[in-house]
Amino acid sequence: MSTTARCWVNTVSLDHVRRGVAGGFTQADHGARTRLQQLRPGDGLVFYSPRTAFQGGEPLQQFTALGVVRGEEPYQVEMSSDFRPWRVDVDFLPAQPTAARPLVGRLSFVTDPGRWGLPFRRGLFEVPQSDFATIAAAMTVTWPLAAAS
Repeated sequence: MSTTARCWVNTVSLDHVRRGVAGGFTQADHGARTRLQQLRPGDGLVFYSPRTAFQGGEPLQQFTALGVVRGEEPYQVEMSSDFRPWRVDVDFLPAQPTAARPLVGRLSFVTDPGRWGLPFRRGLFEVPQSDFATIAAAMTVTWPLAAAS
């Protein structure tokens, strides 16, 4: 694990998180490539799910998965003739989903606790390692990961 690894939050509905975990990938920004290009192998990636489903799901507001970026570059897949999203490969770690609200006061990227959900509207965004470690610990994952020997 490189000390230069960056840490990210990706806002994704739970149903889409589950597809990504099953397939070992992430998408962002409705399949756009733009922000995925910033991810590098070894970067930490935690998923915040505001709802259980992309359309019409129940409110959830949980961190639902955590992984490490494996893919070097985004790649495109064809899901239908008119939807070809970009993806990056991710190695997901065993993690316990956890409610976001109790962590709000401990996360530096949440600058207004009264409007704590606003940062997550950005989709995929970088966070400080200390914030990522706080979320990871709540999900029962030790961060940073120990380097392989």
